[in-house]
Amino acid sequence: MQDSRRNIWRSGGVLLLALVGAANAAGSAESGVRATGVRIGSHGEETRFVVDLSGQVRHRTFTIAQPNRVVIDLPKLGWRARREGPRRHNAVIRRYRFGAFTAGANRIVIELRQPAEITRAFVLPPRGKVRNYRFVLDLKPVSQEAFLKSVRRPVRRQSGNRTVRRTPRGKRPPSHKPVIVLDPGHGGIDPGTRGRRGTREKHVTFLVARAVRRRLLATGKYKVVMTRNGDTFVPLRTRIAIARKAEGDLFVSLHADALFIKSFRGAAVYTLSEKASDHEAAALAKKENKSDIIAGIDLGRESGEVRNILIDLAQRETMNRSIRLARFLIDDLRREIKLVRNKKHRFAGFAVLRAPDVPSVLIELGYLSNAADERLLRSPSHHAKLARAIVRAINRYIALQSKLSKS
Repeated sequence: MQDSRRNIWRSGGVLLLALVGAANAAGSAESGVRATGVRIGSHGEETRFVVDLSGQVRHRTFTIAQPNRVVIDLPKLGWRARREGPRRHNAVIRRYRFGAFTAGANRIVIELRQPAEITRAFVLPPRGKVRNYRFVLDLKPVSQEAFLKSVRRPVRRQSGNRTVRRTPRGKRPPSHKPVIVLDPGHGGIDPGTRGRRGTREKHVTFLVARAVRRRLLATGKYKVVMTRNGDTFVPLRTRIAIARKAEGDLFVSLHADALFIKSFRGAAVYTLSEKASDHEAAALAKKENKSDIIAGIDLGRESGEVRNILIDLAQRETMNRSIRLARFLIDDLRREIKLVRNKKHRFAGFAVLRAPDVPSVLIELGYLSNAADERLLRSPSHHAKLARAIVRAINRYIALQSKLSKS
């Protein structure tokens, strides 16, 4: 089972590299190097992409398909150039986007109008009257078949040259502390919903996640991992990757959305379903999954084969465990706060629920489109109630799983 999961993930691993985040502002980079301009032009039969820099930088380039893109990884930079452009006037490059990929690295994603290969990628030092460094990337049009042969296909995770394997759940030592992955929805350039009083969903989810984290750690029974530790953008599939890398036992995603019906309020719990349980859930799933479009990558362009892989990854055992946790959450949340009027447990195709072997739930903490919910979601005492209920449900779930594993 472990080998088959690893092979399936390897097939879909290209998706992880397709996801690029962007920070609120690049600011002054720790390295002190600044990008001061971007130029695109012709160089014989090739298209040349140039980034003007104030200093020397390391770089890494590769290509990604569906859609066709070129990726440039750079150290953290102070970005003074345009973050996006062009959309026209170039036969090879449709547009490019710049943003933070990790805490210490930036990424440029170039969307291609036609397949192209990287013929050269290098840094030119200052020379003559040119006083700045220049990162230069040359692209040459090729056939789609040739482009696909150049596409990078990474293995799931690596440490040096050795593939890192997940520890089978049944072989974890008795001293193992369950790993709870908390996922504060949205962040950075993706603020999520905004309430009438200006409450940002990304801030609410982060505050509640921190309250849950504190309460979990206070029990001394868990290891807690956060998918983000500040106001930063984390792509949806990267959140899943974080959970899998941490060998998470549970993945809890927190949101506080909005609806057209202002009177609708209360909390709800979602688990994965390929078909949403109702039109409202379908609309929410569609909205949440567009977060990566905001960052520059359209997940709706995944091939049918990849979609099928992702569906297959939703193992029946994992889905059953997710449902079990959802029922505990509904029971415990009901004791502390108001739930939605009906269908407290809902099913949707949220991307963050598709971790292949980590039971996952998405909790709608309330609706910022409702004045009463927004007022509560701004309250630290309400955050404490939410955290108390969530931790109580997790305790019950882990205790039951431990009992089942021994029987």
